[in-house]
Amino acid sequence: MAHSLFTTGGFDLNAYLERVALDRRPAQPGASALRDLALAHTRTIPFENLNALLRRPVALDIASIQDKLVGGGRGGWCFEHNLLFGTALTAMGYTVTGLSARVVWNVPAGVVRGRSHMVLLVTLPDERYIVDVGFGGSTPTAPLRLQAGIEQSTPHEPFRLTDVGGSFLLEVRLDNTWKGLYTFDLQPQVLADYEMPNWYLCNHPESHFLLGVVAARVEHDRRYALRNTELAVYFPRDTAQRRTLSSGDEIRQVLEEVFHIRVPREPEVDELFARLAAASPAIT
Repeated sequence: MAHSLFTTGGFDLNAYLERVALDRRPAQPGASALRDLALAHTRTIPFENLNALLRRPVALDIASIQDKLVGGGRGGWCFEHNLLFGTALTAMGYTVTGLSARVVWNVPAGVVRGRSHMVLLVTLPDERYIVDVGFGGSTPTAPLRLQAGIEQSTPHEPFRLTDVGGSFLLEVRLDNTWKGLYTFDLQPQVLADYEMPNWYLCNHPESHFLLGVVAARVEHDRRYALRNTELAVYFPRDTAQRRTLSSGDEIRQVLEEVFHIRVPREPEVDELFARLAAASPAIT
């Protein structure tokens, strides 16, 4: 199942490693290298939704993802990130399985959403890990052992997995409070399982990715998050810094300079940013 999902034929591993600022591939596919790769990816390839916001397709074949996220200087959302990362890991000798998750972050109690998120299961000889480089503002920046009931440190916030009736709930500790991100089980997925929710997020009127620009990226000591004109910088053990962007030009500047996105130089894009700035404050 994993091999049919993460096809490495035509995949340029050296270009990927250069994109994530690593000089060479790991000597062997172990846990330490997996940690380095997860942090490198989340630092260099941003989460962003510009294609969907511009009503442009988000293709999930690896050639298109590689062209956009590696060669094109762009970012993407969970399916693009984790398909790219899973393919890179497979090319380096890791055993990777694609899973799917139901998001519970900011979802009212009692509401059950569809499986709209992609997660990776990486199997090493002595341990299994959950890896996710595409959850946006609260993306885990380290692999998490597939073990419920223990707090696990990352370069940023602590995370934990909780057993919820045969599935797992992933939680992050923010301001000394555990907050749920998503639930998942270990059923392997194929590409078609991601194409359905990917289409929904690109096209359904209730998709929050069609309401405004969203971007996220991490550095070693902080997270950056943008939602329309609201820019936030989160420090794991300190207060957040926030500011409101005042114009479409400033939205472009922040996307390029803070999130390192090669934003298309097209009038349509600048008109979109100008409309978002005029409609400030940001959506919530």
